[in-house]
Amino acid sequence: MENQDQIVFQIILHGGNGRSSAMEAIIAAKAGDFKRAHEKLKEAADELNEAHHIQTSLIQSEIQDGPTQVSLLMVHAQDHLMNAMVVKDLAKEFVDLYESLGL
Repeated sequence: MENQDQIVFQIILHGGNGRSSAMEAIIAAKAGDFKRAHEKLKEAADELNEAHHIQTSLIQSEIQDGPTQVSLLMVHAQDHLMNAMVVKDLAKEFVDLYESLGL
């Protein structure tokens, strides 16, 4: 089994990928490429879902095995993931807005 730091790094990796895809969705929408924007939103959602599954496995492990020692790295991963989720939600709103305006 992977050690906890390796698992936490996976949350950071997928969270970062999700955030990047969300930002790329906004850029594509701004350029009028709505097909690409929606593809990037889907990529962002997929990456963030993967990060969320990893996070859930850590939570389930703690429920089964008792309290987990929380590191600064884990706090960073949680912060990184939550910010990425907010960026994805806002990116969807931007894409919808650009699309509705026909820009």
